[in-house]
Amino acid sequence: MSLPGPLAGLRRVLLPPPESLRTVGPLDPAMPRPHDVVFPRRRERLEDRRKEGQHRKLLDEFFDHSTLLAVSRLVSRGLFDSVDYPISTGKEGGVFRATMGPEFRAVKIYRIGNSVFRHLPPYALESLRRESSVKNFGGLIFAWTRREHTILGRLADAGVRAPRPLGHFRNVLVMEFIGSSDGMASPRIVDTPIEDPAALYEDLVVQIGRMAREARLVHGDLSPYNVLLHDGHAVLIDVAQAVSADHPEALRLMERDIRNFSKFLGRLGFEVDPADFLEAVGGKSIGPPPAEV
Repeated sequence: MSLPGPLAGLRRVLLPPPESLRTVGPLDPAMPRPHDVVFPRRRERLEDRRKEGQHRKLLDEFFDHSTLLAVSRLVSRGLFDSVDYPISTGKEGGVFRATMGPEFRAVKIYRIGNSVFRHLPPYALESLRRESSVKNFGGLIFAWTRREHTILGRLADAGVRAPRPLGHFRNVLVMEFIGSSDGMASPRIVDTPIEDPAALYEDLVVQIGRMAREARLVHGDLSPYNVLLHDGHAVLIDVAQAVSADHPEALRLMERDIRNFSKFLGRLGFEVDPADFLEAVGGKSIGPPPAEV
């Protein structure tokens, strides 16, 4: 039945839709939304803008003019060809994957600014000022970068599993890339399942013990957040704040590191006495030598 002129538009409201247009049951949640079908590029453009905003933020945070010059200098030295993408970023700086021919490198960039040193323990800042004899924040960050390069070299000489240092300039440090041959970075142990906590404990005893006995260093900030798991083995990272094993704070820092890992291993179902752990890594050799009588 047809409705007269002005009422014809009411057909859409009063009469049910044709059988072919009716739906049975609720709409399929997997069904694409209409605007995604009609404007499929809109979501892509929004995603592109979001990524572009993230990239711009990274550029602003890490790659200021001074840092870009430092990166260019290291490229000209042949340490890497290009910076690919961030592996991790934090308050003090970020680690980026870089490409060198068919291989990969890790490039650590410290932010230039006094905010970096708000997170440093007083003993580390005091040692840094004493070692570098500079007062401005920029100079301290360059000295901090150089310090991490030096400590990584000492660890390599002692046989400690840590990234090998390859070079540095200003606030940029180039290191061995810890990851797969196809460029996937190894995860932190806190971010990956641990199948054999007992084996991890034994490995940590060896690495921390070598650091203390052979390199005569105490990490000072060791936790599951700054140890990587590579091919089933622990790799120590973030070592710039390490102190000499003879430092007055060394034993306290070592005890704190050991407690952190004892708790972590306990959560994995492997109970270890912190005192036994400390003795296993050479805790008795940590601390200043006894005063002469």
